Amino acid sequence: MSIVVRRRLPIGAEPSSEGVHFRVWAPSRRNVEVAIEQFSPVRLASESNGYFSGMVGFAQPGMRYWFRLDDAAHLFPDPASRFQPEGPHGPSQIVSPFWYSWKDDSWPGVSIEGQVLYEMHIGTFTKEGTWNTARELLPELAALGITLLEIMPVADFPGRFGWGYDGVNLFAPTHLYGAPDDFRAFVDRAHAVGLGVVLDVVYNHLGPDGNYLKEFSPAYFTNRYENEWGEPINFDSNDSAGVREFFLSNACYWIEEFHLDGLRLDATQQMFDSSPEHILASITQEARRAAGKRSIVFVGENEPQRAQLARSPGAGGYGLDAIWNDDFHHTTRVALTGRTEAYYSDYCGSPQELISAIKWGFLFQGQYYTWHHQRRGTSALDLAPRTFVNYIQNHDQIANSIDGARLHQVSAFGQYKAITALLLLGPGTPMLFQGQEYGASTPFLYFSDHKKELAALVQQGRTDFLAQFPSIASMRGEFVASAPQDPATFERCKLNHAERRDNKYWVALHQDLLKLRRNDPVFHAQRSDWIHGAVLGDSAFVLRFFGNTHGDRLLLVNLGRDLPLRPAPEPLLAPPDDAQWEMLWCSEYPRYGGSGCPPMRKGPWKIPGHCAVVMQSRNL
Repeated sequence: MSIVVRRRLPIGAEPSSEGVHFRVWAPSRRNVEVAIEQFSPVRLASESNGYFSGMVGFAQPGMRYWFRLDDAAHLFPDPASRFQPEGPHGPSQIVSPFWYSWKDDSWPGVSIEGQVLYEMHIGTFTKEGTWNTARELLPELAALGITLLEIMPVADFPGRFGWGYDGVNLFAPTHLYGAPDDFRAFVDRAHAVGLGVVLDVVYNHLGPDGNYLKEFSPAYFTNRYENEWGEPINFDSNDSAGVREFFLSNACYWIEEFHLDGLRLDATQQMFDSSPEHILASITQEARRAAGKRSIVFVGENEPQRAQLARSPGAGGYGLDAIWNDDFHHTTRVALTGRTEAYYSDYCGSPQELISAIKWGFLFQGQYYTWHHQRRGTSALDLAPRTFVNYIQNHDQIANSIDGARLHQVSAFGQYKAITALLLLGPGTPMLFQGQEYGASTPFLYFSDHKKELAALVQQGRTDFLAQFPSIASMRGEFVASAPQDPATFERCKLNHAERRDNKYWVALHQDLLKLRRNDPVFHAQRSDWIHGAVLGDSAFVLRFFGNTHGDRLLLVNLGRDLPLRPAPEPLLAPPDDAQWEMLWCSEYPRYGGSGCPPMRKGPWKIPGHCAVVMQSRNL
């Protein structure tokens, strides 16, 4: 007699009081067996929809298993394996999500409003590169003012190190960082100190090594589209139902079993889908249902800058909460470095660009983009400022240099502090990259540990990609010294947290700005409709925040030399009636390693060079 099983998710190995229930989608196979350690293989029952399933009474959590397909000699790991203790080519392990005792019952989840993101790579965040060691540093991030961690991909991948974007076991947290329960304990600890956690997931391709999905069904992939990194995922053909269920289940799995507060979706422009409901919309809806009463957030990366992603389903959108804003990064980097090569060639870094990026989010919303020889973006004027995740550093942009240099290392000290103020006080959702808060000296390079033949191809591909920068292409010999597959490349990227204690200027700068952002009602409001801006000089501008009953604020940013405002025919500089301006904050305070700020009270103002100043209106 068959046993009726109520599963939490439609695929994978799920323990219960009767044993372990296995279910796998393999529509191209005649039969499937599960081989558990030293026991004889057990044949799974074929369902009419391409699934094979069955209860195995003697199986229990901790045991390792494989699938045998059509009685072949070769064994394969579970496509929905919850853990690969020996990596993608080894056996899968049965995992119980109930063994971990959660302590976050009162955690309500997160919404995008008021968040300060922190992008983190677990393998380099600490010397040991584990969940357990990273967990110990979470209170320091919370004390700084970080509110939401964005963890780079952890789906298991081959080799000893990597960024995670070549994951192949999408349900299995990589064994390199610890066991699944270590990940759970990390999230639990984050919630305990007031931090949310979102996970970066890659639903646009799988890695080139260790991907066995085709063994179960070629329908996982399609040749209808062209993908930058491999075969496109099949989300929209007649035989795509099992594929869609696989990825929808994966999104729900992270939310349910790891109590995550949302997902960051990588390169969504490479998720091709002509279905009536786009897979992105399905993911956001299903995962929110899986979260129950908890509020979760979805952040997307979308190079074409399609505003549709962040509109509600009712408005024809996909329901994401926020989108990475490369435009903000590109214009600020040009402003600080003056370099306009490759994909920076459409940016000037001018005061007006910086004002527009703060006010409107994306700079390109349908204009012609010369680097791509076509229009870029769609109108996003209706999107709330919190929709735009702004940053001046992230994993990609730091690595896209000849030696993984961080922005503060290639720009002037004062200018960088001023741009940091613009980032952290603007109405968008700011994001820092690990170590940025204390001016980390460690680089972040591209690293991946592949087999010899594949490693050579990856290194060549990386070299070819960086060749778009003429300054880098002329120095390829130095790039070879940081070969992605070299363990030394990976080791160089590990943070040295002693710098958090030593670099007190950087820590104080970020801590004070985040406190101002959190406690000042005008900056905290994230209201772009309260903001107007004006260019004051070739390298200077003012943003006026009209704070209604809270009074007004000025953010003066000068990336050039000292600027005397004589004359000052700009109405945004005028104080409200019966009020005067007084200084609230300055990036040149000695506390931040600066040389001091003039009082800027009566008479003509002089905005210090390489400086940001915040003024507040005070009633007379």
